[in-house]
Amino acid sequence: MSIKAFVGLPQLSRRLLLCVLILFFFRLDALPSYAQSAAAEQSSPVSNGQSVNYTRRELQPNLEVDRDPVPSPDAADNLPVGAANHGKVIGKSGTSGYVLHENVNEVVLDCTVVDKNGRLASGLKQSDFRAWEDGVPQKIVSFQYGDVPVSVGILVDNSGSMRDKRETANRAAIELVRESNPQDRAFIVNFNNKAYLDQGFTSNISELERGLEHYDATGETALYDAVVASADELSAHAKWPKQVLLIITDGDDDASRLTLQQTVQRVQRLGGPVIYSIGMLFESESPQQAERARQTLETLSNDTGGMAFFPRSSQDMDTIAKEVARDIRDQYMIGYHSTKSPDLGGYRSVRVEAQSQHHHKLTVRTRNGYYPRQVHQMHAVQAAQKTK
Repeated sequence: MSIKAFVGLPQLSRRLLLCVLILFFFRLDALPSYAQSAAAEQSSPVSNGQSVNYTRRELQPNLEVDRDPVPSPDAADNLPVGAANHGKVIGKSGTSGYVLHENVNEVVLDCTVVDKNGRLASGLKQSDFRAWEDGVPQKIVSFQYGDVPVSVGILVDNSGSMRDKRETANRAAIELVRESNPQDRAFIVNFNNKAYLDQGFTSNISELERGLEHYDATGETALYDAVVASADELSAHAKWPKQVLLIITDGDDDASRLTLQQTVQRVQRLGGPVIYSIGMLFESESPQQAERARQTLETLSNDTGGMAFFPRSSQDMDTIAKEVARDIRDQYMIGYHSTKSPDLGGYRSVRVEAQSQHHHKLTVRTRNGYYPRQVHQMHAVQAAQKTK
């Protein structure tokens, strides 16, 4: 702009233009020191007492990892794409650890063996067992017998019909914990129309007792929903790979969204757990309802390798709780390499038998089958290894 043109501007415009020019020349003069200061801040700024370099390329998340906020019901779907767990330690505590087998085709089964009188059979060898998958004989390649820690979910009915039975049920649940492996970790779910996790995983008996005290005995019985929610809790947070659910109830399901068949399938797809049931049906007002409840609990337990118990009175509860604890602690674990490829998918039925010259007749309880996508969860064979 020429001086003549500048002079021809109104006074206010001339003042504004002069201010702009002064600020412009001031910024040019200060630019070198400002740039140096900015560069210094980029190279070593301080954030929460630590040096941060903002010029470094931002790290992007690994897109191979599933970050769906709602986990898949199939545990295998929540693993990183192409992830391999060969030889990976999946749980460790003080004196023992559990190791995954390297062969992803190995099926591991927890087996309870009883004689003709219903007593637990001990002292059996690997050669005493036979296994079939979909009717085809399988070669047993691994064998273990012993007491290993277990992840346990204790589900206690909190519906209105349990009002006079809750104290007895609570005592039985704690009796089972006292008779179990001290390293077991358990959680408490009280359920009626909904399931409430009133105590997370712990080995502290006092905390479990407090969780059992969170009841008001009202509403209906959403048993199936509670079982599935508890199985999901085990799948997501269990420390020990051997998993058990204990159900204590006095009636049939009358409030769940899921059916019995859907519940059993969901538990099987998760690769566990074994379900034990105690049906307090001795004061049932309806014989028909008691029979339905019995059939429900037997199905849940038998299809997962557990057992259903039906005490004749409240005085039998503690004895049954101890029997369940012994059953869980006194099991055989056998493994075989499936003759079928895991890529075939579908449900596979399993049958195990045992014969010994020291016992006339033996009965083996184990899961009825499995889904191959969840076979990796069975690989966590409990092998208590001293690390002292």
